Amino acid sequence: MHETLIDLNGYTDIPEGKVAFVVTFLEMLKAPDQPLSRPRPDLVLERWHEPDLEEYRALFRQVGGDWIWFGRLTLDDAGLAALLAEPTRESFRPIVDGKPVGILELDFANPAEPELAYFGLIPEAIGGGAGRWLMAQAVERVWSRPDTERFWVHTCTGDSPQAIGFYMSCGFKPYKRAIEVDDDPRLSGLYPKDKAPHVPVIEGPSE
Repeated sequence: MHETLIDLNGYTDIPEGKVAFVVTFLEMLKAPDQPLSRPRPDLVLERWHEPDLEEYRALFRQVGGDWIWFGRLTLDDAGLAALLAEPTRESFRPIVDGKPVGILELDFANPAEPELAYFGLIPEAIGGGAGRWLMAQAVERVWSRPDTERFWVHTCTGDSPQAIGFYMSCGFKPYKRAIEVDDDPRLSGLYPKDKAPHVPVIEGPSE
C-alpha cells in the first residue's frame, strides 16, 4: 500500500463560503517555577455549574465575537447542554463587581494531558492583568492534580494576534501546526458579516 503525500508548498485555494486558519498547538510540560500573577482582590473565579444556555452563548459571543468563535454556537440546546455537563469538563467565570468578564474551560477527558479548551476575556477587561491572573488560576488547578503530565492549548490566525505571545509568556511552548477549514459562521447568520474584518468574508459571485 502506497502512502499518498500532499505537497503543501505554494498556494491552496479555499472554497467560497469557507474560512481557513493556521492553528498552533502549544504545551506546558511542568508547572511554572514562579507564580504567573499576584493576588487580585478585585477578581473572583466562579465555578460555572450547569450554565444557562442563553447566558452561556451570550458570554461566549462577548468574549469571542471579535474573533468569530463559533464552536459552541453551532450546537443545538441538547448538544451544548450535554457537552457542558460532561463530568471531565470544568467551566469557570472570572467575576468583577458581580459581573462575568470572561470564560475559562478546562477539559480533563485525558487526566494526564488536560486541555485549556476555552480561555478569554470580554474586550473591556483586556489589558489590566486579568488575563494573566485567569491563566494563573488555570495553571494552579491543572498542576495541582497528581496525574497531570502535560497541559495543552491551541490557537489560530483567526484569534487575537497577541494570543500566542501571551501563552508563551505563561510557559507554553509551540509544538505543532495544522490547517483548519470550516464554514464561515457569518454566512449562516451566527455573526454579522462585518465581524472580524481581519478575516474577510468571501461569498463568491452574486447570482
